[in-house]
Formats: sequence, C-alpha cells, structure tokens
Amino acid sequence: MTDLFTAPPPSQADPAFPEPRSARRAQRRRKKRRGRSLAVLFVALVLVGGAGYAVWTNLDSLMGLTSPLESKDFPGPGGDQVEVEIPQGATGRVMGQELYEAGVVASVSAFSDAFEANPDSVLIRPGTRTMLEEMSAKDAVALLVKNQLVDLQVTIPEGYTVQQVVDRAVQVTGLPAEDFEAALDDPAAIGLPKQAKGNAEGWLYPDTYMAKPDATAEGLLTQMIDRTERMLREKSVPPRDWQKVLTKASLVEREGLHPEDKPKIARAIENRLQDDMALQIDASVAYGAGKPGTELTTADLANGKNRYNTYEHTGLPPGPIASPGVVAVDAVLNPATGSWKFWVTVNLKTGETKFAESYDEHQQYVAELREWEKANQ
Repeated sequence: MTDLFTAPPPSQADPAFPEPRSARRAQRRRKKRRGRSLAVLFVALVLVGGAGYAVWTNLDSLMGLTSPLESKDFPGPGGDQVEVEIPQGATGRVMGQELYEAGVVASVSAFSDAFEANPDSVLIRPGTRTMLEEMSAKDAVALLVKNQLVDLQVTIPEGYTVQQVVDRAVQVTGLPAEDFEAALDDPAAIGLPKQAKGNAEGWLYPDTYMAKPDATAEGLLTQMIDRTERMLREKSVPPRDWQKVLTKASLVEREGLHPEDKPKIARAIENRLQDDMALQIDASVAYGAGKPGTELTTADLANGKNRYNTYEHTGLPPGPIASPGVVAVDAVLNPATGSWKFWVTVNLKTGETKFAESYDEHQQYVAELREWEKANQ
C-alpha cells in the first residue's frame, strides 16, 4: 500500500494538475524567442555556404519559422497582454524589433511599413506600453498612437528645485532632459523675467500641468513661469519685488513643514534681517553645497565660498532655493506678529517646530532635538 505521506508530489505534467495560464504564456514566448534565434542562426550559416537564396525563400517550409526581416503579418486582433519597453529616441524599425521580440508583431518590416503609413506615429513616445501578442502591424501602431493621445499630468510639488522639476517632467512626458536644459539656457524663450538674472530657480510654479502629446520642454517651462507671474500679480506684488519675495518664500517653504509655522518663520526671517543677523538657514547652505541638509558638515557651514551660506553671509541668499507654494508666499506677504529670531524642528518625524526670542531659549529647544535624534537613531 502506497504511503500517502511519503509518495512523491504529482508531476506538473500530469493532466490532473495543469500549468497556470501565466506559466503557459511565458513558456510559449520563450519558445518563440528560441525559434526566432535558431532561424536567424540557421539563415546566417546557410548564407555563408552559398545556398542563401534557396533557404531564405523556403525558410518557412524548411523550419516552420518566420524571419523578422520578411514582411510577415499577423491577422490580429491579438491575444494575451504583454509589456513592451519603447526606448528613448526609437525609430520605427527599433520599435518594430522590440515588438517582434515580444511576440506582438510577426515581423519588423511589417511594423515599419505600418509605422510609415500612419502620420500620427510621430506622436509615439518612449516608455512601457501594454500591447497584445500577435497583433497586426497596423493595429500595433494604432494602439501605440492611441496611448499617446491622452494628456499627461505633470504635478510639481511645493519646494522642488529646478533640477527636481526637470526630472519629474522628463519622467512623466518622456521628453529628453536635453530639451529642458536647452530651454533653461534661453531665459527669453521661456519668458523668464529679467530680475531672475537668467536663473529659473523659484520661478517654476508648483502645480499640476496638462502635457498634450505635442508638448515641448520650452512650452511646459513657459507655463510654469507664467503661472508664477500671474500669482504674484494677483497678490499685487510690485514687479521690482518679485525676486525678493520668491527668495524669502523659498526659504520659508524649505524650512516649514506645517502651514501654521510658515508665517512665524517668515516673521523670524524679517526680524533677523532688520537686526542684520545672519539667517543661518541650513536649507540655503545645503542648496549652495549641492547636498541634502541632513548631510551638512561643520566645514560646509564655514565655507564662505558658498554664496548661499547664510552662516557666513548676512542678508538674503543670491536668489530662491526652490519653488515656493502660495502658502509660503502668503506667509512672506503677511508674516505673523512676534519677536522670534530662532526656530528649530524638534521632531524630524512630525515636523514639530518651536520658536524662541532668545538664544538661551533656542538652545533648550536644540537640546530637545538632540534628545530626539538619540532616541531615533
């Protein structure tokens, strides 16, 4: 009698235990890729031997395989879904190769022909696309185009730097980073005001922008700058003060986590400026040093060559350090009433910030921060 507890498990090939559908799909794709690789190898070997034409024209009958160079096409409409990566700067032939290897189209040539025949194919952008196995080349192009006809949402959070804005826009739209860099190098083309002195930092308004299929880097940046100008005009800020307001607001944005703290930070900054005190804002030093604020060293704080080092230089930094949101701008235009000159975040997890009028009181809060850091190492 067979021992039920020691008998070997049923074979996966046993009809009573069929393979999962996903496994069968994966196995089928692997077989297709192996078959195509063998076909290409076989053709290459025979061509070298001088019998290329006969084998090439009779390849299907000899091996039952399809050459990617022939204009074979599937009838469609397609089967299982498959993910395909469209590379940056891909031509129609490169796309066709990716789709052929994924089993979406029957040949590169058929896709290339369909790509050339569809005038909207120029709208296809890089990225991962969900396609169907064994689609007709015409339908494959149409599906790629259809996926691009939906407006993309580019959301820029408050406190982002220019570099972070560009990174986000490139990620969402698929536009080349070089296009954004070229646009930023031409301030007049993107409508950057003269007081910005050619630096778009602080002028790329945090908001959600709809990027149409024909969107350009220059067009997106122009929208962001226009939005900033419109916001400043709506708040009746004189053009001569735009850069100063954005600079202060960017400091408030990066220093205050909670909206209720921002007007207090704005007041503390004003109090320090009135008394000709160094602002001593780590976020500004970190921006000039090109590193996160949590990585600042004693040497960074003492580096006078850093123009954004508000420990070594009194007054405001040379310009904004990030894109401020409307709450930070309002805080600068309407700071809270108080005599604070110091503030420190005592809980880096919750963002709890405490304000002080005297240095001694401030040191008590700094000690509270140090205790929190020890407890949360």
